[in-house]
Amino acid sequence: MKRIHVFFGGRVQGVGFRLSTQQKAKALGITGWVTNLSDGRVELVAEGSNEHLVLLLTQLADWFEIANQQVTPSEGTGEFSAFEIR
Repeated sequence: MKRIHVFFGGRVQGVGFRLSTQQKAKALGITGWVTNLSDGRVELVAEGSNEHLVLLLTQLADWFEIANQQVTPSEGTGEFSAFEIR
C-alpha cells in the first residue's frame, strides 16, 4: 500500500473536483481525504495500490484544468477506512 500527499493548483475549486475525486477514489478502493484550501488549491491525501493512485491522478488531470500538482509519495499507514471530503 502506498500513500500520496498532493497539492493541486489551477481550476480545481467550484468545478466538482472534490466530489469527482471522492467518487473515483471509492471506485478504485482508495482511502483518504480531499479538501479545498483557502489559497485556491486542493489538498489530497490518499492510500491504495500504486497502480490505482497513478490512475486516479491521471484521470483527474484528464478531467480538470490542473495547472500544477505537487506529489509527495510515501508508504501507506492504513489509518483511513474510507475516502471523505473535508
